[in-house]
Amino acid sequence: MALDTLGQLCALLAALTWAFALVLFKRSGEHIPALALNLFKNTIGIILLVATLSLTGGFIQVFYRLEPIDIGILMISGILGIALADTAMLYSLNLIGVGLIAIVDCSYSPLVILCSWLMLSEQLTVFHYIGGGLIVAGVFVSSQHAPPADRTRGQIIVGILMGILAIALMAVGIVLAKPVLEYTPIIPATLLRLLPGTIVLALFAVVSPQRKLHFSAFRPAPVWKFSIPASVLGTYLAMILWIGGFKYTKTSVAAILNQTSTVFAIVLATFVLKEAMDNRKKVAALLAVAGVFIVRAAPFIESLLAKGR
Repeated sequence: MALDTLGQLCALLAALTWAFALVLFKRSGEHIPALALNLFKNTIGIILLVATLSLTGGFIQVFYRLEPIDIGILMISGILGIALADTAMLYSLNLIGVGLIAIVDCSYSPLVILCSWLMLSEQLTVFHYIGGGLIVAGVFVSSQHAPPADRTRGQIIVGILMGILAIALMAVGIVLAKPVLEYTPIIPATLLRLLPGTIVLALFAVVSPQRKLHFSAFRPAPVWKFSIPASVLGTYLAMILWIGGFKYTKTSVAAILNQTSTVFAIVLATFVLKEAMDNRKKVAALLAVAGVFIVRAAPFIESLLAKGR
């Protein structure tokens, strides 16, 4: 299998795995605060990554071969994309639900493409802008959606803004790490992003007056039937696949294929969580998905137009 194909497959599987995890995180978030859930899921992810790296051998050798600057970049990427972004995302998820967060998540690919252009000099075409515009329109329509019964319109707006902030931080973090990912093994790279992000969260939790609340997720509880599978899927499998996508294929292609999690999450939220799929949400989802496909097809459309000239 070609590396580019492998990267695209990883990106698609990451989207599917994350969609399942998102539904479980929503159930978990009904009982666990956002920061506590983030700390819990990251700890499980670290344990599984360390175990995987130990079983595959060369634990010390892998890190010894990395340059200090590479380790530093991966660690900063993790703090941005995990400590800050994941906490904001889980807070947003608790406020607006899986259906709306999936639509807000459509800002992910244009933000990654924008960061790639600014930080890696990747070029954009007019079709990237068209697709990005449709995605932003989908986000706007979703913000006009009637709030859930237990949420005010103000909470919906705050949740959407927090979701966009989380995705922006995630985009900056992964694009920052892209050059290092190209020559760093997936498991160590994933661990080096996850570990510092979790340490920052843990330090904040320890000094916080609400530290008992922040560590509450570690007490055995019935909600573990949701939070543990969500952590395994979302912080272990999905993250490995996500990093693999960015490692083996182009940043913009990986981001756009990741975006298919929007479709998966909305379908799962409708059938598993019984969230309403009204006309406004359908329109928002269609706008967002149309934008994703236009961005994905941009190179092909450009090549056809070039041949016709």
